[in-house]
Amino acid sequence: MSTASPPRPARHAVGPTYPGRRSPAAAVLALGWLGAAAVIALWWHDTTAVVGQADWLIGAGRIAGLLTGYCCALLVVLMARIPVLERGVGSDRVARWHAMAGRYTICLLLAHIVLILWGYAVQARSGVVHEAWTVAFTYPEMVKGSIGGLTLLVVGVVSAGAVRRRVRYETWYYLHLLTYAAIFLAFWHQLALGADFAGGAAARMLWYALYLGSAAAVVWYRLLVPLRQNLRHRLRVHAVVREAPDVVSVVVSGQRLPELAARPGQFFRWRFLAPGLWWTASPYSLSAAPRPDLLRITVKEVGGHSAALARLRPGTRIWAEGPYGALTAERRTRQKVLLLAGGVGVTPLRALFESLPAKPGDLTLLYRARSESDLALRSELEAIAAARGARLQFALNAPDGRRPVLTARGLRAALPDIAHHDVYLCGPPGLMRASYTALREAGVPAAHIHHESFEL
Repeated sequence: MSTASPPRPARHAVGPTYPGRRSPAAAVLALGWLGAAAVIALWWHDTTAVVGQADWLIGAGRIAGLLTGYCCALLVVLMARIPVLERGVGSDRVARWHAMAGRYTICLLLAHIVLILWGYAVQARSGVVHEAWTVAFTYPEMVKGSIGGLTLLVVGVVSAGAVRRRVRYETWYYLHLLTYAAIFLAFWHQLALGADFAGGAAARMLWYALYLGSAAAVVWYRLLVPLRQNLRHRLRVHAVVREAPDVVSVVVSGQRLPELAARPGQFFRWRFLAPGLWWTASPYSLSAAPRPDLLRITVKEVGGHSAALARLRPGTRIWAEGPYGALTAERRTRQKVLLLAGGVGVTPLRALFESLPAKPGDLTLLYRARSESDLALRSELEAIAAARGARLQFALNAPDGRRPVLTARGLRAALPDIAHHDVYLCGPPGLMRASYTALREAGVPAAHIHHESFEL
């Protein structure tokens, strides 16, 4: 295993805090709901009357179908890793929106299928099974549409929490990519059979623009931008450093790294082009402020993939996408800051601990771990605290294994003015939930608790 000195602490200014940016999340959500309202308005404009049970069922099925098509386009946009969303809204929130939109899409798709077939059956005075066969095999573009719909349902089942927890990440990921094929197959039957598009050239053009724009975002941000980035920066493993019994750091070198504009607190999706690793891209945060010639990540061994990183050889090529994430200094709005870390969640906070502008005494890092041997990057954290006049506190399990409980009273005892702090939070989901609750009870406003979590 190779060793190397960790990246040097970045120079940091001492001065007033920077005003936080207003999150664009509300504006993005409003735009999404406005689009849904426009889709319903399209149905309203093209529907002259609704008379009888069959019309009501078919009308409801058409609305569900239009909203399903709209949600499919949203799914693609939310999978595109568009920088304004990934960095402005936050990758965790975008991931949750994608999961939520996926659940809406599956529910609307099932409603569309059931209501349309039921309405056709009432209209034709036949059975639903007979109508399903007729629609699937005699209507134009419906064979492709049926395959696309079934594929979406399969992806939805695999993505359900109870199922996803039982399948390997790689299995889920590559099945999830079938969403693109499913949406492509289902698109054509919308134009061929949709009453709202049959006689409306403007509606058809808008639908084409919606889908082509979504596809262009994916091609640009998921394919072309990463291709250019990796050809230009040529990232490689510079060294691998053992930080703790089950924690390693991977130091990465490359060309023109400042052009990446990576900020402390952000992460990349890393694909190491080594045997057994090339097929998986994993999100790992920067564990030190970026240097002009080096980046660094620090990884806890929790599975076969992460454990294999300790065996990487210097010179191994890396394919990386990013930077992503909004857990950065731009979120800060107050002079005093508490960084609250759990386990390997200390990695992005270590980078912020090093680089956040702060006066002596205004910056505190509270690090929760099981034991002293599990304190990754401890010596670096102590050196940064000493150099900056910052506070560094550890919360470790008792000798009998009992875990310290973070409570509002304990937080106020450690930081009497905690209600006037900005708090950056990163760690295991259970710790983050408990810490968030304790912080709110201690008087910290929700708007001043900054975190990213990928628990869907």
